[in-house]
Amino acid sequence: MENIDENDIRYKEAERRVKKIKNFYVLTFIYFAVNAFILFLNYRELHEGETIWHLKYFSLPIFWGIGVIGYGMSVFLPGFILGNKWEERKIKELMEKEK
Repeated sequence: MENIDENDIRYKEAERRVKKIKNFYVLTFIYFAVNAFILFLNYRELHEGETIWHLKYFSLPIFWGIGVIGYGMSVFLPGFILGNKWEERKIKELMEKEK
């Protein structure tokens, strides 16, 4: 087995990526737990003859879900929006401007 040097750049990058993935999983769990609880509370408060299929009951899950999907894309498809190695190119560009 290869020895792992914690100062290695590849190790630091992998560690950072694992933390982002873990944060995504935690966020997704919280999203489902909180929205299920809120929908349950809304269901309990319905009056006779009302249905839960109104936009006002699903607006929070929809818009929060869009945010979760966006964050998931940034975690699992990092080059999707800004392209591969965008940060490195931008750093080089800014360093050249400083000269």
